[in-house]
Amino acid sequence: MIGCAQTGPPLPPSLELPKPPGDLRAVRKGDRVALSWSEPTLTTDRQSVRYIGPTLVCRSVESEITQCGNPAALLPAPAAGPHKASSPHKKKSSADKPSPLSYTDTLPASLLRADPAAELTFAVEVLNRNARGAGLSNRVHVPAVVTLPPPGDVAAALNGDGVELTWTSNDAAQKVFDELGGESPEVQVRYRVYRHLESAGDESSAKDAIAGEVAFERGVVHFMDSGFEWEKTYLYRVTAVTIVKRADGDVQVEGDDSAPVRVVAHDVFPPSVPTGLQAAYSGEGQKPFIDLIWAPVTSADLTGYNVYRSETGGAGMVRVNSELVKSPAYRDMAVESGKTYTYSVSAVDARGNESGRSEATSEGAP
Repeated sequence: MIGCAQTGPPLPPSLELPKPPGDLRAVRKGDRVALSWSEPTLTTDRQSVRYIGPTLVCRSVESEITQCGNPAALLPAPAAGPHKASSPHKKKSSADKPSPLSYTDTLPASLLRADPAAELTFAVEVLNRNARGAGLSNRVHVPAVVTLPPPGDVAAALNGDGVELTWTSNDAAQKVFDELGGESPEVQVRYRVYRHLESAGDESSAKDAIAGEVAFERGVVHFMDSGFEWEKTYLYRVTAVTIVKRADGDVQVEGDDSAPVRVVAHDVFPPSVPTGLQAAYSGEGQKPFIDLIWAPVTSADLTGYNVYRSETGGAGMVRVNSELVKSPAYRDMAVESGKTYTYSVSAVDARGNESGRSEATSEGAP
């Protein structure tokens, strides 16, 4: 007698319907929505997917959608051939992992609203080679609120305090700002400044950093960045951010970026000139000396001070310290009775930039 390996009634043939993705994600910037999801690896009857057909990208102004209707896009089937079915006893490898898929949808201007509560709903439906699907993926929602256009005149100037960026809130930006109702409990608008380190290596691996934000202003806007590193090169860009206040948390939508501005942060800027220099003689019953004190310089990259001295009949100011003075005080032990000494001090930063000298002060040794 010949036995049969399968027990029970025969199973119907598989319809090979890809299982709907459950990890659809959406990120909006300006009028573009970047969608990403994983390619299905199983069918609805838990078989390995052999063929992937086209994919429908579904977009709706309704908060819930059950079918695609008029799709926003029809993506072609992957170029790869049929998937090889893997054995259930075979150990899974990296080749068995779902492939990431993506699509960027450009929103028509007619879908964008000044209403902060307006939203758009997205889903995708992956079809088989017969253009049949098993339904929509998970739904994702993105704000449909309008964003401000980027400034077109971003300029950068380097000074001792950092990188100063300036730009203008043009008429178009002010019009959108007014349509949103200006600053209100429901909506706020900020300018966000990004800083990107330019290096000789792979630029794609460098990360953008948020240098800071400033509130929307009409006319000329100023921003000072002091969080960079000197002797490096950066690209700066500015984008307007619409912040929608909601009970379950703020929703932020960035607009388009301005053109980048390149800044070479070469430090040729000395610290501030020290002020308040005073001198006091001491010498009764001991070796004579003159103490100097002055107001500390608050530059972030200050490394110390130089002290200069001249004496009556001398050849002019000469530096008396062999190493930088770390605190705003100095004791001059090389004084002689009967002479008058004139002092001045300067500040020095980490790159050796030296400030001008302070106003001089004099003190005599009796």
